[in-house]
Order: sequence, then C-alpha cells, then structure tokens
Amino acid sequence: MNPFISLIVFLFAALPASTGAWLISFFGFDQTFWMSSGIALGTAFISYISIKGLIKRSYLKKHQLTSKEYAYIKKNLKEAKSKIGRLQKALIASRSIPSFKQNVDILRVTRKIYSITKKEPKRFYQAERFYFYHLDSLVEITEKYAFLKNQPKKAAELEISLFDTRQVIKELTLSIEKDLNHVLSNDINQLNFELDVIKTRKDDESRRL
Repeated sequence: MNPFISLIVFLFAALPASTGAWLISFFGFDQTFWMSSGIALGTAFISYISIKGLIKRSYLKKHQLTSKEYAYIKKNLKEAKSKIGRLQKALIASRSIPSFKQNVDILRVTRKIYSITKKEPKRFYQAERFYFYHLDSLVEITEKYAFLKNQPKKAAELEISLFDTRQVIKELTLSIEKDLNHVLSNDINQLNFELDVIKTRKDDESRRL
C-alpha cells in the first residue's frame, strides 16, 4: 500500500477507534491510564490492519488479481525500477550526441511501460517480454557500451564494436516500442471499435437525411 494511503487509513480509522477505546476503558470501565493506553494501542493496530486488508482486497478485486499474483508483479516491478535507473545512468554516461534522441526515446518508452503496469498491474502479463528479455538486454548492452565509449584510446576494432553495439541498441529500441504497443493493444482496439461505432452512426444519420 502507498505510504500516504497508509497514513490516511490511520488518521481516519485507526486513530478515532483507538481514542474511543481509551475513553471507554478509562472512564467507562475505570481502567488505569496505562491499561487504557495499551487497549487503545491494540485497538489502533487491529483497526489499521483490518482496514488495510479491506483496501488491499478491494484493490486486488478491482484489478482481477490474486495476492500471489500481485506479490509476483510487485517484486518484478521493483526490480525493473532499479534496472531503469541503471539504464538511465548508462545512457547519460555514454555521452553520445548523435544518439541523444534515441536515448530520450529509450527512456520515454521504458518509463511509459513501467508507469502503465504500475498503475494497472494486470497489464504486466502483456509486458512480460519487455521485463524479462528486452529490458535486461538493453541495460546490459548499454552499460557495456558506456564503459567502452569512455575509454581514452579507441582502436579500430573497438570503434567497430561500438558501431555494432549502437545498431543492436537501435534494434532493441524498436523492440521495446513494439512492447509498448502490445501493452496498449486493448486500448487501441477499444478506440478503433468506438470510432467505428461513431462512423456507423454518422452514416446512418446521413442516409436518413
């Protein structure tokens, strides 16, 4: 759960419940101050856990996921976030002006896929090829390219390797763009369907006129 949401849950549910428990224990049942405080803390903890569980179940139901699936996706998204950070550092370290636009496109697409799947975790399954193949390859080859690119002396053989690596990075860029399109495929199909419906309605209205 988001830390901010956790704080809201505590303030609007657990805190009032614990305050009420303390007042009832202290004034209603003549408990000591410390005993009432202990009961209040226990009530706050139970309230927080219960409501947090309800929110999580509601979230999983909304996204049609089981707890096991969500834990699996969350783990992979955490690893992906770290990999995207490494990718950004490698792209900056490469300092290749001719590839600047390509570098921007790579980061834009990778972040877009990550943000979409983080917001709608079920889409992770549409982006598995990106997370398990293309992202790993892109990070590894970009880091190696950045290392070799920053060597003080470059032999002809090294320049050829750098050129070949740039071509591979271009191919991987095209691959992750396809991954993004695949993640958005349902939205694109839905949009096309809605456009077809609107077009059909307009055609029907034109015939009537």
